[in-house]
Amino acid sequence: MSNNNHSINEFDFQLICEYFSSTDRQGPGNESSTLKAFSYLKDLPNHPKITDLGCGTGSSSLVLAKHTDAHITAIDLFPLFIEKLNTRAQQAHVTIKIHATVGDMGELPFEKASFDVIWSEGAIYNIGFQRGMNEWYPFIKTGGYIAVTEATWLTEHRPKEIENFWTDAYPEIDTLPNKVKQMEEAGYRNIITFVLPEECWTKEYYIPQQKAQEIFLEKYPDNPTAQALVSNQRREAELYQIYKEYYGYVFFIGQK
Repeated sequence: MSNNNHSINEFDFQLICEYFSSTDRQGPGNESSTLKAFSYLKDLPNHPKITDLGCGTGSSSLVLAKHTDAHITAIDLFPLFIEKLNTRAQQAHVTIKIHATVGDMGELPFEKASFDVIWSEGAIYNIGFQRGMNEWYPFIKTGGYIAVTEATWLTEHRPKEIENFWTDAYPEIDTLPNKVKQMEEAGYRNIITFVLPEECWTKEYYIPQQKAQEIFLEKYPDNPTAQALVSNQRREAELYQIYKEYYGYVFFIGQK
């Protein structure tokens, strides 16, 4: 890999948090994909209990609150994200349906079988797909669901440049069949998988970052780490345009 490429994991987490706090989404996704995923969750009780793990500033939680009768416990490690989510929930008049709190998805404070659904868009990578599938399983009620999105190879072979970039950023990235196998080995029945459309990356994720980058660089004009973070995100967007046929975010939905 070129020395000009960096993994986002190399940057200070507080800087990453501040950078993404000015965007509505901290990963690829959109409202229609969230609702499509939810439509596959059959026979849920009235007012199902959902926990949104790694909720960020709340895009998924807000969609679920607006369009379902669920009660949502939203968790993220960064207090600034939770503050932003609470503000957005107030603006959307859904505060009664969302309880947002600072917490660690790797150390959940809940009782076993607390939720009908565990939801996590673009965040399970923080502890790893396989670990998340296994450790979150006990917190789901029997017959309940897990619904997560995960960076996934869409082909068996790909150019070295993009393979190196993503393997460095997320060593657990793997093919879709291997991810399904991991989910099933953790005890879930595979309900469906589907690839997020291109607009989830471009319109919803990379394009809004352009304004965030301006804000960030204006605040940190002489900070080489901040400049490198922005360069890294711009490089990631460029690579997506070149290599998008080889990888994507995939929704994995399993039932306990």
